[in-house]
Amino acid sequence: MHTVVMVLLLIVSLALVVLVLLQSSNSAGLSGAISGGAEQLFGKQKARGMDLILHRITVVLSILFFVLALAIAKI
Repeated sequence: MHTVVMVLLLIVSLALVVLVLLQSSNSAGLSGAISGGAEQLFGKQKARGMDLILHRITVVLSILFFVLALAIAKI
């Protein structure tokens, strides 16, 4: 059981890294990071099409990553 969960965690973590690298950046530099967070906070959603799909898959994989990591700690 432990080996199966470890293999799943490895696959999920590699997929998560690939998906994060595939996503396009929203803005450049430190000033973009500050204003980009404010735009996202107030509901401006510019993600369409493939960016939206990648974002949703990334969220699902990150939740799965944490669940698997907690499962390994529990085993």
